[in-house]
Amino acid sequence: MRRINNWTLWGILFCNSFLVGCAPLAPNVDPPSDYTYIIGPGDSLEMFVWGNPEISRTIPVRPDGKINAPLVEELPASGKTPFQLARDIEKELSKYIRNPLVTVIVNDFVGPYSEQVRVVGQAAKPQAVPYKENMSLLDLMILVGGLTDYAAGNRAVIVRNMNGVQQQLRVRIDDLLEDGDITANVNILPGDILIIPEAYF
Repeated sequence: MRRINNWTLWGILFCNSFLVGCAPLAPNVDPPSDYTYIIGPGDSLEMFVWGNPEISRTIPVRPDGKINAPLVEELPASGKTPFQLARDIEKELSKYIRNPLVTVIVNDFVGPYSEQVRVVGQAAKPQAVPYKENMSLLDLMILVGGLTDYAAGNRAVIVRNMNGVQQQLRVRIDDLLEDGDITANVNILPGDILIIPEAYF
């Protein structure tokens, strides 16, 4: 496999920075109206089995997206809603318990990678965060601690998958954070990637 050295990587980033200025401004699209949280690897779940406290417990979702619990082995959890997973657990438990009633509550939210919002580049704390309903650009910047001193916030772009097509949409973070221009605050969608480039000197 061909290796990419540091000079090649910097060249790719440098060339891409010129394309950022050509990207259209991100429209303030409506957030998903029917958004429901989807379980992902790394989530921590509370499984309550009514009338059976001995098998009720906290269970982690493994990196492969499955869970193990008393009387429930190798059950896929990733990609399901808590409601769907509870029904699947009930089916498994019904082999041993009469009419089981299960509730699943998510404690620590990670979510599937496809719905996480990623921030890379000149953010104070670049990271991937779980999407939250009605999340905005301002909410996202608060979560990552704002910009570094070297950031070019008004040249930042959101990479967004729209109907299977990947688009680059420019956002005005400097205007939002430094000037308080609320018109620069746009909605974030599940799976968005925010790229914040370094300023030219």
